[in-house]
Amino acid sequence: MFKGSAVKRSLLLIPAFVAALTFPAGASARLVELGAQADPANPSCPADPCAAAVRITGYQGRSAGGPKNPYYIRRDGSLLAFTVTLSKPSDEQIQYFNSNFNSPPEVAIAVLRRGNTPKTRLDHRLVAQSELFRVDHYLGSSPTFVFDKPLKVEKGNWVGITIPTWAPMFANSLPNSNWWRSSRPKDSCDPPRSLRQYAMTDLRSTDVFGCTYHTERLLYSVTYVPDNHPTDEEGT
Repeated sequence: MFKGSAVKRSLLLIPAFVAALTFPAGASARLVELGAQADPANPSCPADPCAAAVRITGYQGRSAGGPKNPYYIRRDGSLLAFTVTLSKPSDEQIQYFNSNFNSPPEVAIAVLRRGNTPKTRLDHRLVAQSELFRVDHYLGSSPTFVFDKPLKVEKGNWVGITIPTWAPMFANSLPNSNWWRSSRPKDSCDPPRSLRQYAMTDLRSTDVFGCTYHTERLLYSVTYVPDNHPTDEEGT
């Protein structure tokens, strides 16, 4: 997260969801929108200061009104698409973020596997990732992006979002029950040290998710289709 100046209030546009999706073999037709059960939250821009997510891979651990660990996968399945809620920064703010964190603003979905021992529980391995999607043409709206190919996920995975540059899909000053984790060491949670860290982009790489931010939210949801449960011995 990083802050700049702001000018005016943005209008959020909620698009209709994609009507035709190709379901992977073995998947059910039951769509689950991970992260969509939380209370509504407005992006911080164009309030002053304006805040955006920059150079991170992260995931929401809890959003007010929603379940705990909304992006934890409890059954094998596939990810088909994701939606981000974007603010509309001013031209001056966009220039500031582009100059300091590169352009264009873009996002991707990251599938993570977390360590399962007390010593490794903060270690997260990037086991799958989507293609990158530019969001600069959709500022002030909530676009949905469909993957070229479904992303397979397994029970125990976490679904995060990767922002290699910046994206204004961030809300702050929320109740303390909102919190998210970031791919940064414990001693690099705040500027300026946090700004020298970068998002996870190398498949199979491992980073420490040592920073937890309260009263904040990454504004994304992910369309997930759980696999069917076999009911005979051949399918087990």
